[in-house]
Amino acid sequence: MGNTRRTLEDLYEKTIFWSRWVQAPIYSGLSIASVFYALKFFQELYHLSFHFTEMGEIDVMLVVLALVDISMVLNLLVMVIIGGYSIFTSKINLDNHEDKPLWLEGLDAGKLKIKLASSLASISGVHLLKTFIDVRSAEESEGFEGIMVEIAIHLTFIVSSWLLAHTERIQHSYHHEPPGSEKSEGAHQGDPSSEEGHK
Repeated sequence: MGNTRRTLEDLYEKTIFWSRWVQAPIYSGLSIASVFYALKFFQELYHLSFHFTEMGEIDVMLVVLALVDISMVLNLLVMVIIGGYSIFTSKINLDNHEDKPLWLEGLDAGKLKIKLASSLASISGVHLLKTFIDVRSAEESEGFEGIMVEIAIHLTFIVSSWLLAHTERIQHSYHHEPPGSEKSEGAHQGDPSSEEGHK
């Protein structure tokens, strides 16, 4: 009876562990979406190339910022696809690959969240810069309240990324505190066995 129960439990646990592959098609879909977004980049570049003489300085700057925005979103997609797959689905064997991205070194779920939050703050900053450059049309389309909402969203992203980084640093220092340090000794002051050792 005990062996049957253990066998069923092992089978169930293996099924739960296998369920991580459900995410694999999602990462494939994001890869396809990144191709379409790259096509959008070349569409904007085509518009800039063939209408450059008709555009003013501000118009050119706005198109360039749109290109920067697209590249940053693609960077975000790459981090989600590669980072998410390697953390939550299956380890990617890139240890000996000469093109292994530096940001994959020591990447875990906490660090990935920080990188994503920082990327979102950067993308939001580019959108805000576009709004400030063409503030007149922004006031006409969104109004002053709409601009303030954009500023509030950008500040929210910045604060969120800072809080995530601060939380991750606290957790990292807690888990990697040397045994002989003062913090480690202070953490065990409430341990009855340590008090007995001092008596």
